[in-house]
Amino acid sequence: MKCLFLIGFFVALLPLQSAPLFNMAEMLDASTLEVKVLKDWHVVRGEVSTRQKLVTIRVGELLPGKEYRVPVRMVVPTNCKAKGFHLTGGHNPGQFQKDLQPRGVDRTLLEGGVGLVQTVVQVLQVSGQGELGRLADRRFVETLNPHYSIQYWGWPATLMRAITTAYAEKDHFEKGKVAASGGSKNGASPSVTLIEDKRLSALHASVSPIWDSPLRLCDPKAWSDLRRANETYAVKLRARGESVNTERIMNHFFLGGTFGPVYNRQALAAGKKWEDLQKIAGEMADHVFVSRHLKTLKERSVDLFFHPGTHDFVAFDLAWGGKHHPQIPIYLKANSGHGIREPHPAAERDEQNKSVFLLHHFFGGEGLLPPPAVQAKLDKDKIQITVTFPKGAKAESGRIWWMYDRGPDGSAAYIAELFPKEQAAPMKMNPAQNSWSVTLAIKPGHKHIDFFSNHRKRIVRSGRTYNSYISSPYTRLPVQR
Repeated sequence: MKCLFLIGFFVALLPLQSAPLFNMAEMLDASTLEVKVLKDWHVVRGEVSTRQKLVTIRVGELLPGKEYRVPVRMVVPTNCKAKGFHLTGGHNPGQFQKDLQPRGVDRTLLEGGVGLVQTVVQVLQVSGQGELGRLADRRFVETLNPHYSIQYWGWPATLMRAITTAYAEKDHFEKGKVAASGGSKNGASPSVTLIEDKRLSALHASVSPIWDSPLRLCDPKAWSDLRRANETYAVKLRARGESVNTERIMNHFFLGGTFGPVYNRQALAAGKKWEDLQKIAGEMADHVFVSRHLKTLKERSVDLFFHPGTHDFVAFDLAWGGKHHPQIPIYLKANSGHGIREPHPAAERDEQNKSVFLLHHFFGGEGLLPPPAVQAKLDKDKIQITVTFPKGAKAESGRIWWMYDRGPDGSAAYIAELFPKEQAAPMKMNPAQNSWSVTLAIKPGHKHIDFFSNHRKRIVRSGRTYNSYISSPYTRLPVQR
């Protein structure tokens, strides 16, 4: 009896371990999919002939006793099993009413024996489950239990279960590489899936979170600084005679959010404390931020590429990410992001990164340029910027964009103030150093300068030329003397 007491005493002293976000045994269990066939396998004629199947599947319970289901469409070549597939969630159920006629890179993948798997990663109202979505949102805010979050649990689980669905079709799919692509929630959700599910082997994500900056982790100082920056910006706008929506400036729906919409105010109103917000942000960080798993993902031979956008309210922390994770491959289209309708006049209009990324991942051959290193030297009223590529990586062009005194990451000014039209310039190549450089005259009276450069590599496949681009790490440099 005494031994049992001591065992219980020491167990009580052990730190409590939070439950895993996903039960991977459940995610991989095809027997619980409860598949409902809407259209069984059938041949679809077109520019490329395919076999297609449409089903709905049980993802799991978003709330106890509340089943969450999604449609899944599978597309394979007519003459062979698909080896691996391209996974996407940026669809809606209405699109699945008609058979798919593959276009662009998806057509090329099918011609090469790679399949397609499509599902619906959208707010639940889109799939006719709006009431479940509202109930889950309310329960999450009240409890901060991530399992009740469509964003933390529901959407990544959707993608995992779609993979399970495809591989259960053993007469039509064989194991191979699985690459996901998409933007916004369809860039964020596969980021989580990539970390949790080793079947996923590549991710091309746009306008979605990448790294764990202090704002995302609910650091009190970062949030205090953000509030002051937004207050200052509101005063600046009024001084210019502009109309100011103070509520939007101070409480944007996304700016500062850990992994999407900001739920801080709702959780605080429901009785939670700021420490609770920090706690869940810290617990989720290892599940949602790719930046925390670069070594492990490299060991798995995972391919990554990101298009965060220069003015995106979901990927709102470029300066922090460029400083702390310059090795992560990104492409920045100047003045791009959610809601930006007019990119910079010098922005690339022929970029085909996703096609190059997917073709290289599945078929090998030439791929995208690796991330370059950036160096900046300030000399009186000038700054010399040099971007250097690793040995053997040859860029064909170089262009730089810059902005003075841009608002801090996550601020209203960061989103609203674009790179000026006149602040872009070509760079000069130094073949001996495999680098691109430019010297900029620094205008007086400024505190810092933000800049990045883009570099092109053309790739020829089967007689077709693809234009790919990579960016230098986004850099913020003090210039005030």
